[in-house]
Amino acid sequence: MEGNGSADPTESTGLLSRALSGRSDAPPAYEDERLYVKWPAYTLHVIMATLMTNYVNVLLVFVPLGIIAGALGWSPTAVFILNFLAIIPLAALLSFATEELSVKLGQTLGGLLNATFGNAVELIVSIVALKDGEIRIVQSSMLGSILSNILLVLGCCFLAGGIKYKEQMFNSTVASTMSSLMAVASASLIIPATLYNVLARSKTSSEDEILILSHGTAVILLVLYVLYLFFQLKTHANLFDEEEQGDGDGDKQEEPHILTPWAAGIALVVITVFVAVCAEYLVGSIDSIVETAHISKTFIGLVLLPIVGNAAEHVTAVVVAMKNKMDLAIGVAIGSSMQIALLVTPFLVILGWIMGQPMTLHFETFETVVFFLSVLVVNYLIQDGKSNYLEGAMLLGTYIIIALAFYVYPDEAGDNVIHAVSAITNLFRS
Repeated sequence: MEGNGSADPTESTGLLSRALSGRSDAPPAYEDERLYVKWPAYTLHVIMATLMTNYVNVLLVFVPLGIIAGALGWSPTAVFILNFLAIIPLAALLSFATEELSVKLGQTLGGLLNATFGNAVELIVSIVALKDGEIRIVQSSMLGSILSNILLVLGCCFLAGGIKYKEQMFNSTVASTMSSLMAVASASLIIPATLYNVLARSKTSSEDEILILSHGTAVILLVLYVLYLFFQLKTHANLFDEEEQGDGDGDKQEEPHILTPWAAGIALVVITVFVAVCAEYLVGSIDSIVETAHISKTFIGLVLLPIVGNAAEHVTAVVVAMKNKMDLAIGVAIGSSMQIALLVTPFLVILGWIMGQPMTLHFETFETVVFFLSVLVVNYLIQDGKSNYLEGAMLLGTYIIIALAFYVYPDEAGDNVIHAVSAITNLFRS
C-alpha cells in the first residue's frame, strides 16, 4: 500500500534486514532519510564498529561488575581485580577515541594529542590517590609509567621490529632531544633526594624545605615542557614532520575513521567518567590488598597500575614498530614518558599544593637511582639512531630486573641517600 495513513507491515522487517544483512543493493538503516530510523541505527552502527576495533574490548563486561562490586562493598580483593580489569578496555577505548579525534590534525598534533590522552588514565588514578592522601601510590605510579614506557614499551618495539627487520633507523635528533629532557627530569628527582640528606643533618625542617624546592622545580619543569611544545610545533617543526613529508609523495590519502569529531569528543567524556569511577574503587581497595596479599604499595603503583594505563599505548607502539615506523614508535614510548615527567608529575605537585597534600618531587632514593640508570641506558641505546632486537632484549631485561627489585622492596625501607649519591658520583667518574 502507498497510502499515508497506513504502514506496510513488512516495512520494519525490511529496515531490520537492511541493517543486519550485508546486501550491497540495500542501503543501511543509518542512511535512511527518516531521523527516527537514522539516528538510532547510526548510533548502534558506531557503537558496534567501535567495539570491534580491539579484542581487548571483551573485557568491558568488567566495567559494570567493578562498579557494582565497589558500590555494594564486596571484598577488597574482588573490587581491586574487577576494576583493574575494567580499566584495561577503557584505556584502549580512550586511546581509540583520541586517535579518531586526531585524524585531521596531522601527525605532529595528532601524536601530541595521543600522548596527552594516553596518559589520562594515569592522571585520573593519581588525582584520586592524591585526594585520598596516597602520596606513595602517586609517586610510584608516575615513576612506573615512565619506566614502563622507556624500558618495556621501547624494548618491545626494538625486539618486535628487530625480529622482522635486521636493523631499523629513526630520527636520532628528535630521540636525543626527548632523552635529554628525560635526563633533566631525572636531575629534578636527584636534587631533592640529595637536599633531603643534607637537611637531615641540620635543625631545619626538611619537609618544609623539600616542599618549597618541589613547588619551584615543578613550575620550572612545566615551563620547560611549554618551551618543548613551542620547539616541536613552531620553531623546529620540520624535524618532527620529517617522516610525514617523506611519506607524502603525492599519494597521500585521508585516514579512514569511524567517529566524527563530536562523537569522539562525547566518547572521551563518557569514558573518562567511567575511568574516574573505576579508579576511585581501585585506589580505595589498595590498602586492603597490601595487607592481605603482602604486596607493597610501591610495586602496585610502579608495575601493576602502569601496565593497565599504558596497555593501549604498548600495543600501538609495537604494531607501528613492526611496520618499520620507528619514529612514531619512539614518539609514543619516549614522548609519553617525557610528558609524564615534565607535565603530569609537576602538575600533580602543584595540584597537591592547592589541595593541601604534601606531594613533592622527593622520591625514595632507590627509585631515584633506578630512574637515573634507566634514562642512562636508554640514552646510550638510541644515540646512534639505529635499533635491533638485541637492544630491545637489553631494555626488557633491565625492566624485568627493576620489577623484581621492587617486588621485594618493602614500603618501610629506609631512605639511605648517602650510598645512592656515592654510586651516582662513581658512575660519572668511571
